[in-house]
Amino acid sequence: MLSHLMSVRALTLGCAEGFLLQDCRVCWAYHFQTKREDMSGQWTVEEILNVVRAFQPACVLTVAAELDVFSVLCKKPMTAKSLAGKLNSDIRATTILLDALAALGLLAKKGDKFSVPAEVAEILTEKGRRNILPAVRHLGNCLRRWSQLAQVTQTGKPPDREPSIRGEAADLAAFIGAMDNFSAPIVCQVIDCLGPLTFRRLLDIGGGPGTWTIAFLRAAPGARATLFDLPEVMPLARQRIADAGLSDRVSLVAGDFYVDDLPAGADFAWLSSVAHQNSRQQNRALFAKIHAALRENGVLVIRDIVMDESRTEPVAGALFAVNMLVGTESGGTYTFGEFQQDLTKAGFKKVTLIPRDEVMSCLIRAE
Repeated sequence: MLSHLMSVRALTLGCAEGFLLQDCRVCWAYHFQTKREDMSGQWTVEEILNVVRAFQPACVLTVAAELDVFSVLCKKPMTAKSLAGKLNSDIRATTILLDALAALGLLAKKGDKFSVPAEVAEILTEKGRRNILPAVRHLGNCLRRWSQLAQVTQTGKPPDREPSIRGEAADLAAFIGAMDNFSAPIVCQVIDCLGPLTFRRLLDIGGGPGTWTIAFLRAAPGARATLFDLPEVMPLARQRIADAGLSDRVSLVAGDFYVDDLPAGADFAWLSSVAHQNSRQQNRALFAKIHAALRENGVLVIRDIVMDESRTEPVAGALFAVNMLVGTESGGTYTFGEFQQDLTKAGFKKVTLIPRDEVMSCLIRAE
């Protein structure tokens, strides 16, 4: 799922996938969907202003994650002055930020000292059991690009990429970690939708941190896998696969699917959260490479957003298309008809939509 999303031209995306962050997106999408379906409902001034003000808590939270406020305060309660010394930040600015976090319930304040509630520490600290800091930091990077949407709409080009204060390497690590944050909680549910697994060799294209490769191999104990992604992804993928005890069943192949042929010999190819970063022309070229790499009677499954013909539903998909607009040169979200045309053009004979999902986990089977 990670290939090229993490390259210089497209280190973005991912935001429409599972976990707590999906819940937030789905909540917003549900709000707009309900508003549209309620024929008697009309937008009020306050509702519109609340939508616009939503950037405020998002900025407070993502900046706190970028500065690693929660991990530092989790060690012991501190005053704003003490924390500013640890973070090398401005005391007045740090005080205002901490007060805002406390007002949101993300920190506790007693006297002049701040601490992290246990339930927040579990998900917003480096050692938390359900740490989603990578995803929050990645979404903070997305937020900076979204703030330039007017310029992008005029030019049709994504803005120049600017690193966070953590630097480019840390932003890359956050992106890779975010892909695991988004996918790990839903892998079993998604794989169950595929029915009994009979493949012998998996080709995970853009496999990133190995989340899907690991899940598929655990579900199919007799199978092996090839994970294909960019060279800079390989160290993390290698480590995660080793930690899962699956190194002897996985071949890691570095490459760029825009340029290189794909490893041949698989009877099952998996393309998760990749198609939306491409134009339709790029997808046709990629689908043709996959078709050429598969064994006879091999199957490709694509996991991605699938839009209806109006391109306005699901609402989360329409919003995710904006994410592609500000983050890629030509990416977008596509209808099933478009996927079907492009897969057929690439050589596949039978294309079916397995389950329809409101966000990223629509599954398209091509054989």
